[in-house]
Amino acid sequence: MSGVGIAFLSIAAMLVLIYSGMHVAIALILLSFCGVWILRGNFDIASNMLVLAFKDSISDYLFGVVPLFVLMGLLVAVAGIGRDTFEVAAQVFRRVLGGLGIATVAANAVFAAITGISIASAAVFTKVAVPEMIRHGYTARFAVGVVAGSSVLGMLIPPSLLFILYGVLTEQSVGSLFIAGVIPGVLLSLIYCAGIFAMGRWWPSFIGGRKADSYDTANDMSLGEMANKLAPIVILIALVLGGIYGGFFTPTEAGAAGALGALLISLAKQRLTWASFWQVLVQTGHTTSSICFLIIGASLYSRMLAMSGMPGWLGTFVVESGLGVTGIVIALMMVVILLGTILDSASIMLLTLPIAIPILTGMSVDLIWLGVLMILSVEIGLLTPPFGIAVFVVKATLGPDSEVTLNDIFAGAFPFAAMMFLVLVLVFLFPWLATALV
Repeated sequence: MSGVGIAFLSIAAMLVLIYSGMHVAIALILLSFCGVWILRGNFDIASNMLVLAFKDSISDYLFGVVPLFVLMGLLVAVAGIGRDTFEVAAQVFRRVLGGLGIATVAANAVFAAITGISIASAAVFTKVAVPEMIRHGYTARFAVGVVAGSSVLGMLIPPSLLFILYGVLTEQSVGSLFIAGVIPGVLLSLIYCAGIFAMGRWWPSFIGGRKADSYDTANDMSLGEMANKLAPIVILIALVLGGIYGGFFTPTEAGAAGALGALLISLAKQRLTWASFWQVLVQTGHTTSSICFLIIGASLYSRMLAMSGMPGWLGTFVVESGLGVTGIVIALMMVVILLGTILDSASIMLLTLPIAIPILTGMSVDLIWLGVLMILSVEIGLLTPPFGIAVFVVKATLGPDSEVTLNDIFAGAFPFAAMMFLVLVLVFLFPWLATALV
């Protein structure tokens, strides 16, 4: 069998293994090892490549950004900053029909600017926003849908773990990717808010919610109280994003500064105990090791594919097919969205990028622009059945006693997935939305 045939066979075998329940990283490592063994006919070569990949894949200084941003995000969640942000946003939009939905989007957008973890956003705002919306007469379907939909902002608005992973896999500047995500992230947030306002006006049965004058004004916050609640998150955003964009910090240094800032804020608010701090450290270790293990597997698989000659063959095939750059990028986005119905976001990038990037690089595609398109496409998958990890996080956070079903959450999140697809089309048609600030 030719090298290209072995590469295609490995892709088919990987899908079978993943669908059978094997962890993506294990499947990548196993098939990479077997592929090199078959290609070279030498067990020692395959073993040495495995050792080198484990040694070199995550030894770069850049990888320190992963645990630092994860730690910062988890400390922010413990400090209750998400709840404070939501309370202020709810106060600002309290007299608008659908105002609590807009408040959830606004709070999630701000929360995303210091966490970069959509799972953390989904868990925090399911606890904070859903009960409040239901109490004010919003439908449960809308309440959970807006939380699931807005939680994915954490993957687009910097800092984002998916942008870090994309930067590592494609050897692009993580700082440039962070900057590229600003305009699309803000645009998506604004379209979400406009969509909620439009649904409140023309589709009120979906939203529910009592009229603005029914809100209790007894607990109105003063400007000083709102400023006090927002001060910690403003300080962290200025520290992390201001440090990166101002050229004072590398992304790794910004992660360290942000983690220290989040720790000090948690201590100042007296919301961090030894037990919760230990839990944060353990969860940081689990998340970091999982991501690094995936990166090692992806590195191995990329080397095996390069050894098989598949990228070169596929590049020639695509060029001769006459699809052109536009057709190839559209096809890639369609594949990513379809994979999003069955796989998690990191796995999708690990499966598609090693194959697609050599082809697109040869055709001089802007990989920063492509990164934003990839993240948007992956985010749509976070809201689509049957996998939809953001939906499952919301359901798990609600608890087994909740009457809200998975179908309710998927239905509630559908309008937000559609709005996200609109932003994907806009960024595709107008690349400057992703590259203007870079």
